[in-house]
Amino acid sequence: MTAGRGVARDPEGDGPDFSTEVLARLEDVAHWCQHHGQRLTAVRRLVLGLILSENRPLGAYDILSLLRVHQPRAVPPTVYRALDFLLEQGLIHRIERLSAFVGCRHRLDCEDCCTSHKAWGVHRAQFLICRDCGQVQELEQDVVAAVLLQSARGQGFRAEAATVEIEGLCARCHGKDGTAEH
Repeated sequence: MTAGRGVARDPEGDGPDFSTEVLARLEDVAHWCQHHGQRLTAVRRLVLGLILSENRPLGAYDILSLLRVHQPRAVPPTVYRALDFLLEQGLIHRIERLSAFVGCRHRLDCEDCCTSHKAWGVHRAQFLICRDCGQVQELEQDVVAAVLLQSARGQGFRAEAATVEIEGLCARCHGKDGTAEH
């Protein structure tokens, strides 16, 4: 797991020692779920915490391996049910190119201050995927989403999600191959 600013035991059970950042995020998610009439079960919370604790996207079987450290009898359907819930709520994203999952940075703030989700009615994001180190960076570029969704509407298409995945080299990997542009 990634080292955060501090590490603390998750008060919700016998799970891993999440960073204080991840614990704060999990508490925010729990309040968000309660406010929206959803149930953040212990397994869903643990799966989300595992995803948020990594610096890289995790595949379902990576998550299962991490989950089994704390719940040895966990089976694939357990992970898939938790992932389905987290995806439906917009709390994580599936990176199709990698068949892996990352936490959503934007979802919890969306309803209070986001105008583009309300205007377009879809959850949207763009991702930069480094083909060397595997890091994924989420972008929130409203102009990209607006152009794509406006084009879709122009074709009579009703979009439900808008995700763009861009593969290449991150700044760190680009710089270490000696071809960094200035």
